[in-house]
Amino acid sequence: MQLYSFFNSSTSWRVRIALALKGLEYQHHGINLRHGEQRSTAYLALNASPSVPLLIDDEGQGIGQSLAIIDYLDNRYPQPQLIPLEGLARARVLEVANLVGCDIHPLNNLRVLGYLQKELLLSDQQKDSWYQHWVEEGIQALETLLERHGYGRYCFGDEPGLADCCLVPQVANALRMGCNLQRFERTLAIYQVCQAHPAFIQASPRHQPDFIA
Repeated sequence: MQLYSFFNSSTSWRVRIALALKGLEYQHHGINLRHGEQRSTAYLALNASPSVPLLIDDEGQGIGQSLAIIDYLDNRYPQPQLIPLEGLARARVLEVANLVGCDIHPLNNLRVLGYLQKELLLSDQQKDSWYQHWVEEGIQALETLLERHGYGRYCFGDEPGLADCCLVPQVANALRMGCNLQRFERTLAIYQVCQAHPAFIQASPRHQPDFIA
């Protein structure tokens, strides 16, 4: 398998965690989002969206969008199972994953922040205020879901799954951007547990070949 990824992309990070949890090896291809490599003709020939990640499987099939990639991996390589099969348990995990993937991340990814500054001419302070508002509002909803339905050391149980793959990159980026997350006790507790797990360590930005200090 081949993974087109950027070290600090939270969507790429989710997929790297899933691959590491499943013990799957892959060839890494760095796509530097800061230099616009995702918009190159060569990359767009592989991926319809100017974004990462992109997985090319062993049969040469390309799959974009992190949640679709993880769902594909979970079906093809079911151990460990990251998305439950049982109806309500599956819905709870997907509820958290989609909260991060649809409500939080799209409002604070690199291209959105770039548009706010380059096209709408927001100042750094205004951009940061935008980021912090939407992230903190989204993580408040995440905290509530975890308090209502979560259990165990991770989001749902004592083994990590899809929800944890989504939670860790989002929290890490929020902390890096100076968001105040101290009141989200369960979210931060899960984040800290994940920091000690070998798969999460392996998938972290600082351990990627394209890491930029």
